[in-house]
Amino acid sequence: MSRPEIIEELGDRITRLLPGAERLREDLRRNIEALLQSALARMDLVTREEFEVQKAVLARTREKLEALEQRIEALEQAAPPPPEQSPPGD
Repeated sequence: MSRPEIIEELGDRITRLLPGAERLREDLRRNIEALLQSALARMDLVTREEFEVQKAVLARTREKLEALEQRIEALEQAAPPPPEQSPPGD
């Protein structure tokens, strides 16, 4: 469900709870939707689609990192040990 649909659904649910004239309910519904939209905009939320894209990017990055870590480990094991250094002043 998209953000506008969620806001509309919440507005509808709230206004259904209130008795009174249809015009009052409609005005109230619009005001509640505007309030909810404003509050959600300030929260800096992302859509589900944006979240899923970033989740996929993170998974690919993790895979690359793990492959690089394995490659470094293999190179370190294949490399000759570093020469021992004598203490300074000898």
